[in-house]
Parts: sequence; C-alpha cells; structure tokens
Amino acid sequence: MKPFLFASLFIVTHVALGQDLAELDRRNGFKDLKLGMHIDSLKGAAFKKDVKEKNEYPVKLYEVDNDEYKSIGEVKVKKVEVKTYKDLVYEITVVTKKDTRLMKGMEKSFGKPIYMTPTDTYNWNTQKMSLTFRDHSKNELRLTYRCYPILQMMRVDKGKKIDDIATDF
Repeated sequence: MKPFLFASLFIVTHVALGQDLAELDRRNGFKDLKLGMHIDSLKGAAFKKDVKEKNEYPVKLYEVDNDEYKSIGEVKVKKVEVKTYKDLVYEITVVTKKDTRLMKGMEKSFGKPIYMTPTDTYNWNTQKMSLTFRDHSKNELRLTYRCYPILQMMRVDKGKKIDDIATDF
C-alpha cells in the first residue's frame, strides 16, 4: 500500500508542476509582449542601442514605453526593455518596485521556482523559455524572460559564419 501511495503522490506532484510550467509557456512573455514577436509589432518600442550578447552576437536593445506595462496588479513597473536578434524579441526585462506579492503571484501561476545559490536567482524553465526573478537594486526587482529557440538560432548562425570562413581558404 505504501509504494502505491508514494507513487501516486509522486505522479500528482509532477503533473501539477508540469501544468504550472505549461502556463508559463502559454503566456510566452510579459502581458501581450511575447517572446519571438517581431519588433515592428511592439507598440512603444524605441531603439536604445546596438549591443553584443555574450560579446559575440549582434543584437538590438529597445526600451518600451507603453501604459499597458506600467504595473503588475498594484506593483509599479519602472522599466521594460527588450532585446532582439534579427528583429525578433528573444529577451524581455521588466524592472519593478520591490514587492513580495510578485513572487507569490508567480508561484501561484507557474509553481515553485528553482533557487540558484551562486547567482541568487529564482528560475522557472521550460523547453522553449525561461523566467528569472532576482534583485535589481535595493528597492527593485528584475524579471527576465528568455526565448531558447532564438538563442539557438544565434548559435547556429555563428556556426554558419565559421563554416563560411573554413570553406573560404
């Protein structure tokens, strides 16, 4: 009887966690700002600067000024930025006022996060994206959404450039 009870509890726990992460995949970003969307379809995006992701990949940084993104419930959002590769949004950064209700809300929506001691971050990961929650400053929190398929596209493109160089000798 005990092995059956343990197995049932194990299955129910993993199914419940899977459903929470499925919600993260379903939302695929912050409000209507979605990972993978084309930057031209994003209202209020203003080009900020060209940057290099991991000192390798040329990406563009945009600041987003849209009234729809000014709060999460009653929590004030201070800044929203996106990074694009080939004009596709692959990273969304949301800086908010520090409020414990944010973590409670995310746990309710996505389940318990994985805490990473070395980086002092809380992480939710799925097959196609991740969400990271951490302190940004003494009075601010930062949420970072990342899209794995576009990050993979960057690595593939880098490999193609290396192949082009290798065949050009």
